[in-house]
Amino acid sequence: MTAIPQRRIGRDGPLTGVLSLGSWHTYDRMDFREAVTLVRTAVDSGISLFDVGVYGLPTSPPVFTDVLFSAMVRAAGLKRDDYLLSAKLWLEGYPEQSLRAQLDNALFRAGVEHADLVVLGDLRSDDTDLHQLVLDLDELRQAGLIRQWGVNNWSATTIRALHDFAAVENVPGPAIAQLKYSVARRSIPDGEPFEKVFGELGVTLQSSDIFEGGVLLGKNSGARQVGRDPGGVRERIAASAPELAKIAGDLDATAAQLCLAFTLTHPANTTTLFGATSTAQLKDNMGAVDLVERVGAQQLRDLVEPFWADRDSVDSEGP
Repeated sequence: MTAIPQRRIGRDGPLTGVLSLGSWHTYDRMDFREAVTLVRTAVDSGISLFDVGVYGLPTSPPVFTDVLFSAMVRAAGLKRDDYLLSAKLWLEGYPEQSLRAQLDNALFRAGVEHADLVVLGDLRSDDTDLHQLVLDLDELRQAGLIRQWGVNNWSATTIRALHDFAAVENVPGPAIAQLKYSVARRSIPDGEPFEKVFGELGVTLQSSDIFEGGVLLGKNSGARQVGRDPGGVRERIAASAPELAKIAGDLDATAAQLCLAFTLTHPANTTTLFGATSTAQLKDNMGAVDLVERVGAQQLRDLVEPFWADRDSVDSEGP
């Protein structure tokens, strides 16, 4: 299988495949042997970045995605330098709960000594000391526990503040912004504030939630957990799924391939994060790379323009 293209994380980070694999409880639901084949096939195809951040609440059932990933890697015969690991750090208990304690637990569960990338979860408090946060993250870097860090769905202004604090301290700032980006949710990554963040600060994009939890593919009846709905446009997105599938069919592609291909056309996009529950699904989704080559970036963007659901519903500055 031809390896997918590689792009750099941030301004000076490692190269990684333009597609990356995430697991929001995905591995918990898979046959273990199939999961091992999945991760081996991904790495052999140039997909090197794996997001195994655990999403869950104390009242929710236990989650084992990251623990399972450590077993999958061993069973697949992968060495640590064969893949990049992305972990999540949550700020709900910060600074009372140190980032170090949280990361130590995450690394223990994943069976590794360092994370190549950590992504900070949603910023829910205006009282967070961003300057100290930058210093705390650099302590983790200096200790060899992380290589780079980024943020998940933070505003362009806040990312710029993080970058400025890092510059004052002469330490690395945020390398990547993980943002909701899809044919339906475009206003924030495509807006002027983030265009400047990408262009001036060297921060790159990791597209996430690209299928809207399956809603864009017409595959979520409501049983699957879905992320937040900025702008309240999910019903509009669900209604667009049949027409999106028709356009994909006209291109001799699947709706999933079309959704993936769109994100690859963003000039700042380092990698697009998605989940796959089988090796066959993984291989099919990788056809998105070929779709961009066949159709062309601008024509793809023009074709999906009518599906831009949040055009006038969210602030392009971000949350």
